[in-house]
Amino acid sequence: MGGYVASATDGRVAFDRGELTGAVGDSVTVIPLVVALATLTDVSLPHVLVGFGAFQVVWGVVYGLPLSVEPMKALAALAIAGSLTYAELALAGVALGTVLLVVGLSGTLGAVERWIGGPVIRGVQFAVALVLFETGLDLALATPGVGAVGVGLVGIAALAGRRSAAGLIVVATSLAVAVSTTGLPTPTLPGLPPRPAFAAAATASAVRGTLAQLAMTVGNAALATSLLLADRLDAEVTPDALATSMGVMNLLAVPLGGIPMCHGCDGVSGKYAFGARTGGANVVVGVGYLAAALVATTALVAAIPLAMIGAVLGVVALSLARSVRASERPLFSVAIGGLGVTTNLGLAFLLGVFTHLVWTRYANRRTDEPA
Repeated sequence: MGGYVASATDGRVAFDRGELTGAVGDSVTVIPLVVALATLTDVSLPHVLVGFGAFQVVWGVVYGLPLSVEPMKALAALAIAGSLTYAELALAGVALGTVLLVVGLSGTLGAVERWIGGPVIRGVQFAVALVLFETGLDLALATPGVGAVGVGLVGIAALAGRRSAAGLIVVATSLAVAVSTTGLPTPTLPGLPPRPAFAAAATASAVRGTLAQLAMTVGNAALATSLLLADRLDAEVTPDALATSMGVMNLLAVPLGGIPMCHGCDGVSGKYAFGARTGGANVVVGVGYLAAALVATTALVAAIPLAMIGAVLGVVALSLARSVRASERPLFSVAIGGLGVTTNLGLAFLLGVFTHLVWTRYANRRTDEPA
């Protein structure tokens, strides 16, 4: 793939202990969001798992690196909160897939990032965190007793030094509750994928969600991931190569029932922390997702306690919110986040970009003035 330079790990797909444990890495984010989408929207969980499973394997083999495949968090958060329909979510994914493919192949991702600005990216991330936290709180309070169990499990995981796996622990408990209600599901091949009504999905909400997600994808999924791969694995994968692979992934998966997906530095960092060093971790987790798709029945999803999913969303929200500390202008980023949750993410993104450009131009003029 264009922009990918051979490295010490190029083409490696190992299956040692580190790869097996590393496979859990980005599942910490993927599973909680995917299960939340399946329980709260019209997304088909089996088809979503097939999409994640297939592309975990594909990118693990293509890059030979523990590259993450995650949900596009801004779009996922808006869909979970009820601000986007499934059709709008799918259309936004196809639109972003097209934009990312064009940007990646033309080598212009760096210019897009300079136009958006790092503080704006951090602000959108913070807004997504607030949206997820608000939704999670509403779900947990709807059935306080069950929500308290979820929060208790998160607390126990944190006290045991397993804070990063807290979301997975709550999801596993929720699934156990669901299985106790429905019984073990019989493995079944996913049927025909859902067909979103794209014609009715070309709305202002879809446009605003697409703009907000673009900021996160450029900053976190392309540029930050490229830097992390170089720092941790001595692998040179350009941001444009990552944009291209994300474009291909969404244009192929979303029309077949998948959800908008991206790479992400959080997932790579998670896989690395759990021991992954090659694409073998991707193959392991990809096969696991494909197997899970066979038993992710509608009845099982319907039996998952929503209040416990609320606790899961709180965990994901807190993890995202911490990213605002890395902003060059944290107060500005917090302001964008607050505007995003009180109005909408698209408006916050546009005003943030405008303010960033004005501020940058003013700062450059001050620098160019003679002393």
